Amino acid sequence: MAESEEELKSLLMKVKVESEKTGLKLNIQKMKIMASGPTTSWEIDGETVETVSDFIFWGSKITADGDCSHEIKRRLLLG
Repeated sequence: MAESEEELKSLLMKVKVESEKTGLKLNIQKMKIMASGPTTSWEIDGETVETVSDFIFWGSKITADGDCSHEIKRRLLLG
């Protein structure tokens, strides 16, 4: 998580560099980003990073607009 697009790009590049030091490689095709505001197209090593409007995190749906009504309804239906 980051406060700005620039901060997130910086954090991702640090993860990439440190991972490569141990022989690991980021799978850009599996990577996705979500922002609460407008974003530009992202590329890392010439590969485009997919932008999503929502995702599941630890079993809860997180949305870019912060709307949690869908998650509340889902949990109520589960009992």
